[in-house]
Amino acid sequence: MIYLHNATIFSPHGPLEHGALTLSEDKITAVGDSDQLICPPGFESVDTMGLMIVPGFVDLQINGGFGKDFTSDPGSIWQVGKQLPYYGVTSFLPTIISAPFETYLQAQKVLKNGPPEGYHGARVLGLHFEGPFINPEKRGAHDPEKICPPDPELYNSWSLASFVRLVTLAPELPGAITAIENLVRNGVVVSAGHSNASLSQAQAGFDAGISYGTHLFNAMPPLDHRQPGLAGALLSDSRLIAGMIVDGIHIHPRMVDLAWRMLGENRTSMVTDAMAALGMPAGQYQLGEHTVHVDSSSARLKDGKLAGSLLSLDQALQNLIAFTGCSLKEALLTVTEVPAHLLKMDHSLGSLASGAKADFVLLTAELHVAQVWIGGRNVLPAPG
Repeated sequence: MIYLHNATIFSPHGPLEHGALTLSEDKITAVGDSDQLICPPGFESVDTMGLMIVPGFVDLQINGGFGKDFTSDPGSIWQVGKQLPYYGVTSFLPTIISAPFETYLQAQKVLKNGPPEGYHGARVLGLHFEGPFINPEKRGAHDPEKICPPDPELYNSWSLASFVRLVTLAPELPGAITAIENLVRNGVVVSAGHSNASLSQAQAGFDAGISYGTHLFNAMPPLDHRQPGLAGALLSDSRLIAGMIVDGIHIHPRMVDLAWRMLGENRTSMVTDAMAALGMPAGQYQLGEHTVHVDSSSARLKDGKLAGSLLSLDQALQNLIAFTGCSLKEALLTVTEVPAHLLKMDHSLGSLASGAKADFVLLTAELHVAQVWIGGRNVLPAPG
């Protein structure tokens, strides 16, 4: 039982400048002003020295990090998860790009077996299968030989119960509408991405149950004033949440600002799309079966195509504020409450409400990560 105080707490009711919160086991039990919420008997008192306490960050799309690639080595999920708290990430969806079906099964087995004994890293909320049901014309860094139309023999076994949480597909493909309906029925969140969908095709997918858009503007036709396409559909349909890679490379800062004006803090989900080079020096790294060339700012295939990013979620937070002029409170929603809402985990994840999981980050005034708590325990690892 722990009592944290002397903090600015970003609670659901707004920032508390002299805030305190109590933890019991892995849950937040109370949040309030430190003048009223005093340390209960028997609780360990922790002085945060004026740091900000914010909900833990949730990354819905990450391909790997620290030299590890989830698609070529699903067994590395826990190794990466142990290091992600360094960037404020307390929960994530390991992303498997288009691959042989055996790879998806292997990733599901990794989650079924659970973390190794003594694991104190970021929570794995399920898997994000980005493919293989994508449009080959918008494949990006996906291997064209691994892409296929929606196949019931593959997706019928994908469900929340089998650790599949999010699936990215192209809604214009033959059989896609049936796949969307079946996946949603199985508790899976379906996203439109790597797609050439027209406005009407995108909207048909939304009507069938798509609720998310994978990396807005990337791997889809550019926004056009006569053919709005998938990008226009995502921006203009209030039912949809859109993911964005806010690294200043995948999307120009001015376009981030434009999208923000349309989406706002309630429909924007920042993701990293980070690959194996996250937290590593420049060099060559894997993304699926591709060798990716990494310099100080980007990850690219031999032909120059972007292949994931080097972005961390704490840097994305800083970038969004810089690109749009939004407030910290607004920016925080895009990595906390919005992804939690998309995954239908509003009451347990993404906020500092009483009863929620005790997953939170202590930030400095410069928005640098100072401490990370997961399940009521400070788990911040040493860098590297």
